Amino acid sequence: MITNAAELVLATVNAPYSKPLDEMMLVACILDFTKAKSAAGPVSSFFGDVSPSLQMQFASENGISADVLAMAAKQFGSWSGQTYALAA
Repeated sequence: MITNAAELVLATVNAPYSKPLDEMMLVACILDFTKAKSAAGPVSSFFGDVSPSLQMQFASENGISADVLAMAAKQFGSWSGQTYALAA
């Protein structure tokens, strides 16, 4: 079941890309760095364009802890060279 948080997140991360992610694909990317790298654009949008509070809500609704989310943001930011709020 897609929630309002998921709808907002997916609208943001998929807007500029021709190959959209669904909710479970985005969750998989947050949990698996290799998958995150293969969907670098949407994952970067998730960490950089979605507000930290909405990122946390999306993660919580999908069983991802705050610690795991922060670790994913740090790892992806280190790889991409970007700075993300949750990685601080």
